[in-house]
Amino acid sequence: MPAVEVMKAGAGEMSATTTIRVEQRAGVAWITLDRPDAMNALSDTMCAELLAAVERIESDAAIRVVVLTGSGRAFCAGADLKGLSEHTSIRGAADDPLLKFLELAAGMMERLRAVPKVTIAALNGLTMAGGLELAMACDLILAAESARIGDAHVNFGVFPGAGGAAVLPRRIGAPAAKYLLFTGDTMSAAELVPLGLINRVVPDALLLAEAEKLAARIASKSPLVLRRMKQAVADGLEQPQAAALRMERLVLEAHRHSHDLAEGLEAFVGKRKPEFRGY
Repeated sequence: MPAVEVMKAGAGEMSATTTIRVEQRAGVAWITLDRPDAMNALSDTMCAELLAAVERIESDAAIRVVVLTGSGRAFCAGADLKGLSEHTSIRGAADDPLLKFLELAAGMMERLRAVPKVTIAALNGLTMAGGLELAMACDLILAAESARIGDAHVNFGVFPGAGGAAVLPRRIGAPAAKYLLFTGDTMSAAELVPLGLINRVVPDALLLAEAEKLAARIASKSPLVLRRMKQAVADGLEQPQAAALRMERLVLEAHRHSHDLAEGLEAFVGKRKPEFRGY
């Protein structure tokens, strides 16, 4: 596959990637998984390129929202099992390629999960195993009507290592998660809306347009508020409600001295659009 030139947002630097495409449009970074012939399966190279892209995006103040989608008929069918199966002869060794891949993939998804920007997964098609884990590392999930979603690790004797067993029950509840985990079945995007995994299902032809509209709406908000809200939600879910409320009030105390709060209130009084700066 020919290399795709990817511009480092906010600078003039170019870096070659072979498995993803990265674009910036008006404060939104678009990452497209670009191995359509392999159903966008996660390889060592793709995980490394995704990690590098997330790290660049994280340090770029001009980017406020990230949209992650796939090319072809799949969002991501999971790990590249064909590539991993070639290393069975040295499995268990100190330099086990499978272990290295799992550590790389899990680390990449953890970095994506923690990036202080709003992240949106736009599921254009089949989303399974590591693909589902990748989608769950994002804050919001839109899906095309035709998208089929499942865990599927069990179908190949593989144990999930980046959220399939640990995160999925938190997102859709233990009974539904166990069904997907134990059967390896897929479900339609529409079936997963009431379970809380998918935010919206849209016609296939409108997926990217709807993702762009949502990203633009969010990008117009205060990046400081978005960053603090995202962190507060993550921290709060790990605490009893009373502790989460105390933490929320502490963040509010710090936030009341921010430019964005003052600007938002002045814009409201002046009946104009606020110009948020992220501090």
